[in-house]
Amino acid sequence: MQQVQSLVRALSILNALAESEDGMTLTEIAQQVKLPPSTAHRLLTTMQHERFVTFDGERTLWFVGVQAFSVGNAFTKNRNLSQIARPYMRALMEDSGETVNLAVADGGEVIFLTQVECRKMMRALVTPGRRALMHCSGVGKALLAFLPEEELHSVIAQHGMPKITDRTLVTQSALEQDLERSRQRGYALDDEEHAVGLRCVAGVVRDETGLPIAALSLSGPAARIPNDQIKHLGLKVRRVCADLSREYGGKPV
Repeated sequence: MQQVQSLVRALSILNALAESEDGMTLTEIAQQVKLPPSTAHRLLTTMQHERFVTFDGERTLWFVGVQAFSVGNAFTKNRNLSQIARPYMRALMEDSGETVNLAVADGGEVIFLTQVECRKMMRALVTPGRRALMHCSGVGKALLAFLPEEELHSVIAQHGMPKITDRTLVTQSALEQDLERSRQRGYALDDEEHAVGLRCVAGVVRDETGLPIAALSLSGPAARIPNDQIKHLGLKVRRVCADLSREYGGKPV
């Protein structure tokens, strides 16, 4: 309950700062949110460490930080990204003949935003809003490969590495080796690790700093994605991800 109360207080401070164009002093913040200055200062320094607020020492003023801006724009970004991505996803589906998905990281899992289905009878179907574990999905491993290392540790601590199929990687060392291979080639591979008989090749869409904001995947039956086609399809996915990153204003690597 104490944690919930602290969160509500922190959000009240953020809302107060968001309404102020010229910044606020500690005294002004404490008065507006009706907290003791010591409590307000403790919450502010915690949020400053996480970059949700910033402090101007010369003027002794607090402002909304860059992380609050990023979080505040997340919904709009995801919605717009889906719209921007659709033509690229359709082109990749036509080029490869397989289903294409777009997903983002959320709470240590991936959530699928949109899908372009292939025209074949046997195809991978994922409804928007569906979640998947990161350690065993193509989109999840693509994101983990290019996110900071602490993200991997957080995901494993939060969700573990449950065995979904006989091919699922269930140790951190095995996953780390797989992610290193993904970084070297520029795409990730789900080799029947999430569903028996299904392979998935995935790359990342990057923001203006080069960090991944989403993953794009091509999925189909393992029989239609044989070993000698994986590299060819992986390079297609990588190129489309780079083009989509540029279209979105990002920085492909």
